[in-house]
Amino acid sequence: MNTIKKFEGLVAAPFTPMDKKGNLNTGMVAEYYDFLEKNKIAGAFINGSTGEGASLTQKEKLLHAVKWAECYKENGKVRVINLVGGTSYQECIENAIFSYEAGISAIALVAPYYFKPADDTCLAEFVTRVGESVPEMPVYFYHIPVLTGVNMNMFSFLKKISEMLPNFAGIKFTHEDFMDFFTCLNYKNGKYDMLWGRDECMLSALVLGTKGAVGSTYNYAAPLYNKLIKAFNDGDLTEARKLQQLSIDMITLLGKYGGMATGKSFMRYVGMDCGKFRSPVKNMTEKMYEDFVKDIQLLNMEKYFSKKL
Repeated sequence: MNTIKKFEGLVAAPFTPMDKKGNLNTGMVAEYYDFLEKNKIAGAFINGSTGEGASLTQKEKLLHAVKWAECYKENGKVRVINLVGGTSYQECIENAIFSYEAGISAIALVAPYYFKPADDTCLAEFVTRVGESVPEMPVYFYHIPVLTGVNMNMFSFLKKISEMLPNFAGIKFTHEDFMDFFTCLNYKNGKYDMLWGRDECMLSALVLGTKGAVGSTYNYAAPLYNKLIKAFNDGDLTEARKLQQLSIDMITLLGKYGGMATGKSFMRYVGMDCGKFRSPVKNMTEKMYEDFVKDIQLLNMEKYFSKKL
């Protein structure tokens, strides 16, 4: 891989569709893909945190990846990044090779979160071991210490892996360390694709120069963020700040109604019911959902939600 084809705009982290029994519902993927494309989403980061990748079986992750790859290969505009692991590099390699053969656009890895790497060199070695199995495929690292418990300086990691893995493409940066993010963004004259991962402070990342962002709320509020990016690019910071605050008000409902699973309730609200999250994630009761809908309506942001066009 000689050049890195960077993502520009919004990369949604799709929810994994489940049926009423909690089984994988791959029949919904084509509709989901079309929904994202029509709402001007540039990419899909599947099997990640939002996608419950850690709660899926190995077989389910492969079946899910195939469906997204099929959509992309049928003249789709939404490129697909598949999170391949994981705690077992052997399983990650299996998923990586499968992703390449299926036609996935890129792969990503998180830090091993049970037996944790001792330092950034060990982390770079782990990612390289998997990435070199698919030398023609872009490889991203997904930095999310709040879930993995692995919080290392990404600039130090980037310097090391850039010398070890030629097809390393960049980092999905889901952390609040703007100094570390900015330094990575500028490394080797901005060579690497630094994807911002905190929806609630996207504006701050745009100021630093990011062009792409990965997030769960882009699934159901793509117009909000596309308008925020446009306002920033047009130099209308007053409008951009207003839209970022609306994003924060919306995201506040995630915490109010129990956390990550609230995202699937937002999807239900916009007409894309992806079922419930798997245990041990807490889901809403129907009574909670009724209260949740009332709170959404108080935000007065219907024009900013994604639509089934």
